[in-house]
Amino acid sequence: MRSLFVRLLTSSAVVAVCSITATAWLAASSTSGAIQREQGQTLASDARINNSLLGYASRHADWSGVAATVRDLAAQNSRRIALATENGTLIADSATAGTPLPAKVSAVVDPLAVDVTLVPGAARDRIDPRAVGPFLLSARDRARLRKAADTYAACAGRTGQAVQVTVSNTGRPLVTTLSQGVSQESSPMPSPMPTAAPIVVGACDATAFSTPTRTEKAALKHLNLLVSRCLKGKGAERGSVGLDFTWVSKVKSRPTEPDQVISSCIVTARKEQLDPFVAPAAYLYIGSPAEATGQRIPLPSIAGAALLVLVLTVGVSVMAARRLVRPVNALTHAAQRMRDGDSSARVTVRTTGEISELATAFNEMSEHLQRMEEQRKAMVSDVSHELRTPLSNLRGWLEAAQDGVAELDPALIASLVEEILLLQHIVDDLQELALADAGKLRLHVEPVHLGDLLDQVTTAHRGRAEAAGLTLTSMVTDDPPLTADPVRLRQAIGNLVTNSLRYTPRGGHITLGARQDGDQVVVEVTDTGIGIRAEHLPHVFDRFWRAEKSRNRQTGGSGLGLAIVRNLAEAHGGTATVTSVPGIRTTFTLRLPS
Repeated sequence: MRSLFVRLLTSSAVVAVCSITATAWLAASSTSGAIQREQGQTLASDARINNSLLGYASRHADWSGVAATVRDLAAQNSRRIALATENGTLIADSATAGTPLPAKVSAVVDPLAVDVTLVPGAARDRIDPRAVGPFLLSARDRARLRKAADTYAACAGRTGQAVQVTVSNTGRPLVTTLSQGVSQESSPMPSPMPTAAPIVVGACDATAFSTPTRTEKAALKHLNLLVSRCLKGKGAERGSVGLDFTWVSKVKSRPTEPDQVISSCIVTARKEQLDPFVAPAAYLYIGSPAEATGQRIPLPSIAGAALLVLVLTVGVSVMAARRLVRPVNALTHAAQRMRDGDSSARVTVRTTGEISELATAFNEMSEHLQRMEEQRKAMVSDVSHELRTPLSNLRGWLEAAQDGVAELDPALIASLVEEILLLQHIVDDLQELALADAGKLRLHVEPVHLGDLLDQVTTAHRGRAEAAGLTLTSMVTDDPPLTADPVRLRQAIGNLVTNSLRYTPRGGHITLGARQDGDQVVVEVTDTGIGIRAEHLPHVFDRFWRAEKSRNRQTGGSGLGLAIVRNLAEAHGGTATVTSVPGIRTTFTLRLPS
């Protein structure tokens, strides 16, 4: 298919393939070594950045103050670091404002769902151990417990035990017996909470620093409430969660390994309890280092590749342009001929696709303009003919009266007035058609009662009908609702009735009817006149068209009445049609939207 679109697409594809190939070769040859050297460093750097931001999120309820941390991490690791919410809103970025984010998310920073790819040693519950929430001890409790732990360590030292005092993430001290590797307040790593102190011998008592504080008791109570709510109706054994988040069975009265249901509920309850105290999940974007350490691309290689792409692009563009410009020039020359008055201008394009369709549309437009010009000339001739007859009559009789040949008696004056009225009627009809053509035919629409409207038209024409020996009746079925301009609608129906009166012989019938047809209202004027032959039906609504070419006033009017009917119907958004059986029946139909 030699479509313009296909040709342009093919040309662009050829240039793009060459450009991509050259770019890929240069990039591969210059960066493969650097990528291999930096891969290990990048993974370690990403893990450090992610761990630092996880620590921030674990200790803050939101990201409002993270900008300084992001800038420091970017400077330390020579990387671009950006954080964004899950809906794409930027939180912080080490790059300048307006710099687009990297295409790929490096990690999701969520202290309640740690990314195990960047934190291989994460706990099974994937909760960052630094997220302690309501279990975080106050400064006063920390000092008191640390003092008690130091006292215990000193006592243990006097008994010959080597111990070490450390501090957990909650601020609670941990005492570890180094000789046996046992923690007096240990916990499954990386849990942030200590276990209950074991029983010790001698005078050393761990109760003073191992008993839960008021803060821990309140947080533990809330946690057990959430766990109980989760376990409700699941048939789990009775028990509670200890300070080290282990399950203490009420049956065995000691910590036990919980089943899968209990473990799941503990994790769910912990996440629900910690959620208000940690920052929401955020997307972490980590860009490439500020400066690559790979080998520089040789300048001759860049210049050669650029020159090759340039030559190929110019060559393909020139070939495509020549094929496109040739038919366009032909269209331009044809348009210039039409501008100079040659309405027979046509263009021949030996191609397919959009250009061929444009040429076909141009030729159709040219033919349409030629037909319009012929119709214009015919209309000027018809208007001249229609105006010439009454003007000639007026001039002849007035000159005769001026020369004294004819006397201006009442009969002659009445005849002249009739000719003037005919001229006025023709001019009014032409003005109606001109307004319709210009789209300025104003309609004053309102609800119309069709029964009353048809009665008005019937009454207005009944005198002429009776004088011509015709029967004029109206019939409305179910009085369909209609919104229209009643004056214009009476004019249209009146023109149809006038036409029927003219062509229906004495003793005939003319019937006006209206009915509902779906979402349209149908108005019909049916007569038993002479009818219209099939070859004349397409021209009935043309201006100045009459089957009688002699334009005898006894056999026809000005030829504008039916044209006005069609324009009035179209102005209402409807149509005007005609069907006829010569010598039997003719029906003019107006279809208008309800």
